[in-house]
Amino acid sequence: MNIPTALRFPGVSKTYAGANAGTQAHALHNFTLDIAPGDCFGLVGANGAGKTTLIKCLLDFCEPDRVGGGTIEIFGISHRKTESRARLAYLPERFNPPFYLTGRDFLQYMAKMHRAAYDEAAAVQVLQELDLAPAALDKAVRAYSKGMNQKLGLAACMLSGKDLFILDEPTSGLDPRARILLKRKLKALNDAGKTIFFTSHALADVEEMCSRVAVIDGGKLCFAGTPAELMQAHNATSMEAAFMALVAPVV
Repeated sequence: MNIPTALRFPGVSKTYAGANAGTQAHALHNFTLDIAPGDCFGLVGANGAGKTTLIKCLLDFCEPDRVGGGTIEIFGISHRKTESRARLAYLPERFNPPFYLTGRDFLQYMAKMHRAAYDEAAAVQVLQELDLAPAALDKAVRAYSKGMNQKLGLAACMLSGKDLFILDEPTSGLDPRARILLKRKLKALNDAGKTIFFTSHALADVEEMCSRVAVIDGGKLCFAGTPAELMQAHNATSMEAAFMALVAPVV
């Protein structure tokens, strides 16, 4: 019995118009990667490496120039089909919920979008697990800080009941305590069989959490494997040292 991959990128390429007339910038170049169900997978790279563009192609927010080996797939279904996204929850890199809603309004709205029943007790529990006071449910989002916005978005994902979480820089705006609590929550979800795919600049977090990792640089896949394999390949004692050896070697 063949079990489909959670995510499949078969040679994805994407270009944009360059800064100078008649030139092109390669955001992705023949990017090929499979992610298995149940993985906690980290995608790392510098700003502009192509991480967010890859997610946009996956979610059909933008059109790849070329897909070399079939189609991008989510649990075996083409990313072009709406039903491919039925099993995932997504948090964008720059998350700003509608300012005129209360926290509760937003979570109720997202529950409807995810076709899930809103459960107030479950919402309170998740907010507390992310270090956001339940009183935030009654506040308008316009009164939230950046960190509170991020926690609200994460809570909406976690309350969705989905099998796959796609999180673009999920620790953005979080203080150290909230980051620790988020990592605990994501580990619990992964231990329960959920697939986690996230981008991050926090390489220590990736090393701690992920069963597998990919490094992207200049739109190209430079490495895919376990954090230990990456460190071993570059004779490094940390993900940070291995990353620097891979994408920014000293000359």
